[in-house]
Order: sequence, then structure tokens, then C-alpha cells
Amino acid sequence: MPTSSASTTDSARPNSGGVQSLERAFDLLERMADAGGEVGLSELSASSGLPLPTIHRLMRTLVACGYVRQQPNRRYALGPRLIRLGESAARLLGTWARPYLARLVEETGETANMALLDGDEIVYVAQVPSKHSMRMFTEVGRRVLPHSTGVGKALLAGFPPEEVRALLYRTGMPAATEKTITTPDGFLAALEDVRRNGYAVDDNEQEVGVRCLAVSVPNSPTAAAISISGPAGRVTEAATDKIVPMLQQVAIELSEALATSTPTA
Repeated sequence: MPTSSASTTDSARPNSGGVQSLERAFDLLERMADAGGEVGLSELSASSGLPLPTIHRLMRTLVACGYVRQQPNRRYALGPRLIRLGESAARLLGTWARPYLARLVEETGETANMALLDGDEIVYVAQVPSKHSMRMFTEVGRRVLPHSTGVGKALLAGFPPEEVRALLYRTGMPAATEKTITTPDGFLAALEDVRRNGYAVDDNEQEVGVRCLAVSVPNSPTAAAISISGPAGRVTEAATDKIVPMLQQVAIELSEALATSTPTA
């Protein structure tokens, strides 16, 4: 028995080291993403607390696998091979969300959507349409700027104001309709309303005649929001009081499912 126990312990050690290296590699990738996608080794060492030789060894492996690339300035950037993984993960996230969106459609009667923040843009990854003949369609995969959408407001409400201003500077704030918010100060004031009320509103700002209510998905592995959209004549102020609690409850349940990796079938 002692021999067997020692053998088991010894065989577990390499696996333990491998798991630790894997955890550290993913941590470095996430730190790179948080830093904008490009960093130096010293920055990674300072933020992670890992010694430079360890980081250098991990980065060499990630470069060899195509998940990181070394720039001419010797800094490291996220590699193109991550794009395929991200696109596949986004599609799967949308698949997992569909049963939750279907519940929203059943309970509210309006079209339900899920969207992610991808770089500076909003991308819709899932939708379940309303059964009404007059309904709002958003093509899955469609990209829009955040300032004119309810999901954009819901997502950016969790960001520091200086980061929001920087994003708006990069994208600009073109008017989709006459009700679109087109100034950074106006948009930041709208985000204050989101934080205070717990939900975001797109009131004819992306498309005339369409009103949208949105909430973020708490603790999502990537910034995500869900929404319902419909004609302004149906998604009224009175309907908001009924719809928002449903949105918030479904967002919590979706968050829990994503955290446990056991989404509803």
C-alpha cells in the first residue's frame, strides 16, 4: 500500500505542474486582453507577480502555438489563432442562450436578443423572434456601434467613464435616428441612468419606431447583455415595469448556467 500511494503521488506531480502552467498561460492571455492586446514582458511580470523567466517560457510556447505573436518592437500581441476560438465560443454562447431568450419571448411576446461587446462594437450572437407579425429583426452576426443601442448602454455602464470616452472617440457617434445620443456627455448621463435603474433603454435611437430594454449578464465570461425589442407602441413605459424584472431574472439564470457550464437543453 505505501508503494502504491507513493507511486500515485509521483505520477500526479507532472500533471499538477502542467495544470499550473496551463492556468498561468490563460491568465497571461487574459491580462494581455485587459491591456488592449499588446504588452511587454515586464508589464506582465508586474501585473501577474510571476518571474520574468517563467513568463518568457510561457510566452515562447504561446507564440509557437500561434496564440501570441512577437511584434517587431519585441512586445507581445494576441495572435490570430485566437480569432477562430473566439468566433466558435461566441456561436456556442449564442446557442446556450437561446432557451433563455425563448422564455423571454414566451413571457413578454417580444423579440429577445443576446449581444456581446467585441472590441469597440456590439455584435448580436443570438435571437429568438416574436410571434407577432409586426416584430423587430436583428440578424445574428450584425455589428453596430454601442452608443445607439440598449445592449450597448447595458454593457458600457460597467466601464469607467474614461474608457467609455476613449471608445466613443475611436468610433465616433453618428446619428442613426434623430433621437440617437451623439455627445459623450449625453451618453455618460444615460449610463448613469442605467446604473441607477438597473436596465438600459433604446427609445427609437437605433431604429425609428422600435423600443428596446436591455440588461447585462452578471459575471459573464465576456461582456454580454440580453434585451427585448419591439414596436414602441407595444414596448411602452407601462410594459417596462413588467418586462424589466423578467429580463433581470433571466440574466441571472443565464449567468449561473454559464458559470456551471450546464446550460438548459
